[in-house]
Amino acid sequence: MNAYLGITSSLTGRAWVGPSAEAERLAEAMAQQTALPRPLCQTLARLGVAAEEAQTYLTPQLRDLLPDPRGLKDMETAAARFLRAVERRERIAIFADYDVDGGSSAALLLDWLRQMGLSATLYVPDRIDEGYGPNEPAMAELAAAHDLIICVDCGTLSHGPVAAAKGANVVILDHHLGVETLPDALAVVNPNRQDEDGALAHLCAAAVVFLMLVEAGRQLREAGRKGPDLLAMLDLVALATVADVAPLKGVNRAFVQQGLRVMARRHRPGLVALSDVARLDTAPSAYHLGFVMGPRVNAGGRIGKADLGARLLATSDLNEARSLADRLDQLNTERRDVEASVRAAAMAQAEARGLDAPLVWAAGEGWHPGVVGIVASRLKEATNRPAIVIGLEGGEGKGSGRSVSGVDLGAAIQRLAVEGLLVKGGGHRMAAGLTVERDQLEAAMARLSALLEKQGAGEVGPSDLRLDGVLMPGAAQVELVEQIESAGPFGAGAPGPRYAFPDMAISYAKRVGDSHLKLRFGDGTGPQMDAIAFGAFDGPLGAALEAHRGARFHLAGRLDINSWGGRQTVQLRLEDAAPAT
Repeated sequence: MNAYLGITSSLTGRAWVGPSAEAERLAEAMAQQTALPRPLCQTLARLGVAAEEAQTYLTPQLRDLLPDPRGLKDMETAAARFLRAVERRERIAIFADYDVDGGSSAALLLDWLRQMGLSATLYVPDRIDEGYGPNEPAMAELAAAHDLIICVDCGTLSHGPVAAAKGANVVILDHHLGVETLPDALAVVNPNRQDEDGALAHLCAAAVVFLMLVEAGRQLREAGRKGPDLLAMLDLVALATVADVAPLKGVNRAFVQQGLRVMARRHRPGLVALSDVARLDTAPSAYHLGFVMGPRVNAGGRIGKADLGARLLATSDLNEARSLADRLDQLNTERRDVEASVRAAAMAQAEARGLDAPLVWAAGEGWHPGVVGIVASRLKEATNRPAIVIGLEGGEGKGSGRSVSGVDLGAAIQRLAVEGLLVKGGGHRMAAGLTVERDQLEAAMARLSALLEKQGAGEVGPSDLRLDGVLMPGAAQVELVEQIESAGPFGAGAPGPRYAFPDMAISYAKRVGDSHLKLRFGDGTGPQMDAIAFGAFDGPLGAALEAHRGARFHLAGRLDINSWGGRQTVQLRLEDAAPAT
């Protein structure tokens, strides 16, 4: 593959890779056939969209993409049991995971029930004291006081805890990878059950819950009754889909695009308070869900009270929402400090072990279990390798892993658990959790590395910077960026477009905050453009561009619309640069 603009090693050490000749040909043909802007056609061609499908793709309709809920096993049973509990005013408990997906899933059910005049008990386990998923004491206690327990974003591997829920029915709405034997629950609705065909494996748990509510609505209509407006709940499905890094394809794309429209109306108190505490002054985008709102919702489960996020998303009281959002914002700041300390130690350990193995891993005494997943993400991003980070305490370690495209980490970890090298473990392709005995740590990581190597993890090199094309500052207008955004939302499985601005002169460069860089650049003859490079001084990019001394550079990154003082301008979110020779 030829280096784009001749860049084989940029300031960050990456090769630049442009569109293939075939993609360029398809983009050119699409532009001629549809009269859409060429940069938009370049993005559509990369995403595999045919010219005749372009207009439909740009306006995804949920009614066209929503799968039939009854295509999932146990769905009709789950919805019927849920409705029976509603009709008989039974006591319902919701057992939810402590992350954004679990909190959103719980909030969907709590909101739906509230609109039907019912309440339910919310139970979110403590990450440190109870760990992930249902546990036997909690389930037994809930069963003693409730008729129906609904486990969301967890439960597929919880054979013992489900058996402990004596006297209550258990319904599981999950998406984590299952094994051949399912718990003895009344219903296990999970697109990643071993006996499912995998067509809906990309759904997060909140999407599974939403489909259950769709089926419940259908059963209500068949009985001559009406349920709540489900389209108004898509804001929660969108948040969970992006925050859980579910691939933005098919119905997930429609969930997020339409959910963002719902969120922009500012009707849900919890999300309004969250936006305000994060000082968002524009309509939220997929980026905000993943990097601004999601981390705050997660903060309670990571280092605070586990149910704060779910309570925030579920509340109908704006004052309560503001109080919870403020607390989560404080916890998120504390989480960043804890994360920074663990990240530095984990990176040093991983570097000493070697970063070219199929698996990058680190384990440390007392590392907070609430941040090991985030640190694993940072190691993965830095090395383009699957990464595991483990906190050790006593004779045991609890860890979290993140994978790269094409490597199924969840299946490999589940195999280790079956082989007895882990106390327990599971997850999905891109993320997984595990518990390991201290004296088994080295053997478990060696075995996991070998399994991942068979999947090709050891062949993955440093991440190249993939670019959709070349732009000049004068062409980067607000209207063009809005048209390109219509091909989104962008995220996991559908990365947003990046563009190169070749041979640019930097007229202004200033450090902002601890590590960011603000730039203004142009080609010397036409309009100039602003750029922001977040974290530029964490690597070589910031220092090189700040001290440019009149040298010209190729600049690369993503386009943003910046709103300030009622005026909109385009800015480049700068990710990389290379000297223009």
